[in-house]
Amino acid sequence: MIDNPVLARRSAGILLHPTSLTGGRIGNAAFAFVDFLHRAGCRTWQVLPLGPTGLARSPYSLLSAFAGSAALLPGESYPHRDSTAVELADFVERERGWLHDYALFTVLKNQRSDMPWWRWPADVRDRKPAAISALMNRHTKEVGTVYGGQFQFARQWGALRRYANDRDVLMYGDLPMFPVADSADVWVNRRLFKLEPDGRASVTAGVPPDLFAADGQSWGNPVFDWDRMRDDGFRWWRERVAHELRRFDLLRWDHFRGLVATWEIPQGAKTAREGEWVDVPGRELLTALRRDLGALPLIAENLGVITADVEQLRRDFGLPGMHVFQFAFDGTKDNPHLPENHEEHGVAYTGTHDNDTTLGWFQSLDADARREVLEETGGDENEMPWPAIRAVLKSPARLAVVPMQDYLSLDSAHRMNRPGVAEGNWRWQMGAGDLAEWLAERIGEAVEQAGR
Repeated sequence: MIDNPVLARRSAGILLHPTSLTGGRIGNAAFAFVDFLHRAGCRTWQVLPLGPTGLARSPYSLLSAFAGSAALLPGESYPHRDSTAVELADFVERERGWLHDYALFTVLKNQRSDMPWWRWPADVRDRKPAAISALMNRHTKEVGTVYGGQFQFARQWGALRRYANDRDVLMYGDLPMFPVADSADVWVNRRLFKLEPDGRASVTAGVPPDLFAADGQSWGNPVFDWDRMRDDGFRWWRERVAHELRRFDLLRWDHFRGLVATWEIPQGAKTAREGEWVDVPGRELLTALRRDLGALPLIAENLGVITADVEQLRRDFGLPGMHVFQFAFDGTKDNPHLPENHEEHGVAYTGTHDNDTTLGWFQSLDADARREVLEETGGDENEMPWPAIRAVLKSPARLAVVPMQDYLSLDSAHRMNRPGVAEGNWRWQMGAGDLAEWLAERIGEAVEQAGR
């Protein structure tokens, strides 16, 4: 039984973060992309997290789990009605649970040349009420500017989502598991994280060695204090998921296995190999979310080191998992990423934002591996990546998602992210002529032939 209303029918989608649109903003180019999706028969637009990013530009290193990135706002006009002071005031009141603190955090970061909050004066670092009140009064104008930017983001994104939904296109978002240390979320909610008295993380999150990194990955994100989260009924998580579901029709829960256990790495460890798994009450959290929301419109990112208890948790809550074509070729016939082994209650991908482009991946394979891929797809080497695209579209999985780079047949120079590499990521953008009518027709034909 499909317990997710978004996966009630076979459909296709495209993965493209708004920063990869021509111009990198959610203005006219975003509405044009929705039109392209509609013409191509694709009913889902998947994006990465939309929040404000730090210096590395990673959408998984957000300054707030609730805010939108003002850098995504368009410079041109876009279709919505004029705002009023009353609308802005209503927005500020409605979002006060996170907006006031985020606005002050942003102002203070700007004033202190991006200095991390744990190096601020102790009374501000520790959020003494008198200090916070004085700063809010002193910086009323600057805080109001941040309010205005968030209001504009909410209006613009809302207009884009309505435009997409009116054209039978669903918006598919991404929910990072861990806030970054230097974020408004951690500054405001210190008690919910495992921190030293000065605010620095005592342990950080990551993953052990996997397909992406031989020494594992140390993300530097502080780890949740789950006992304290349980004490207030997981309020922070419930508010966060509800907030994101006001933006999206569907969410991918990044690092879903972190709801069973977190790979905790001691501060000062040389590599992530020195970490250990620590149990997490994810079942209690998901139960609380289901009480709030009913059927959960969530996709579980179940890639990497996945154990039976992680898969059991996913299935118990009716959450689809992910299948990635590029992971299918380890020589075993029961590999869950081989298209014939995909679950109907799942989402199939050629690759994700962390993978090479499918053409780049194929070009990196040796002759025997290439032959195996071509035998699986029945395709021609010179036509790659389209044989892989067609195989994923024909997957039993209800939703099939292909990164835009693959539809454009781009090589490794155009990949979005290289996990474990700090520089040069998150920069790819489409060219002005990439949304060609012939490409929409070619995608549409492939989607139709796959019964999507």
